[in-house]
Amino acid sequence: MDLLVNIDVPDLAAAIAFYTGAFGLTLTRRLGPEAAELSGWPARIYLLQKPVGSVGAGDDRRRYERHWTPVHLDVVVDDLEAALARAIAAGARTETEIRTAAWGKIVVLSDPFGHGVCLIQFLGRGYDEIAEPG
Repeated sequence: MDLLVNIDVPDLAAAIAFYTGAFGLTLTRRLGPEAAELSGWPARIYLLQKPVGSVGAGDDRRRYERHWTPVHLDVVVDDLEAALARAIAAGARTETEIRTAAWGKIVVLSDPFGHGVCLIQFLGRGYDEIAEPG
């Protein structure tokens, strides 16, 4: 099995610039005029240009202002503050302050296309700090 992450965006060039700038991903290849493959994470990222108002799933129309979805990206980083500065410089918007929990630090962002992204820096044993014995 493999995992591919597809992210719909209204402007492919702007999305390539954001994801390469914010997270250091590399443009691997273009897949025609409306799709691009990025590498640098354990799963390949596919940016898919889809116009505002086009049909997504069911009868839902694509929109790119900030929206909530139960699926989002958690990007694990070694230095949260440095990663946050880089993401903001590339166009991310912060939605929370950096919070610290028993497992690590987290900050919630959105990309320029309304998608949620969390930056996470594990501390100590990471999620094992809160895992139930098992």
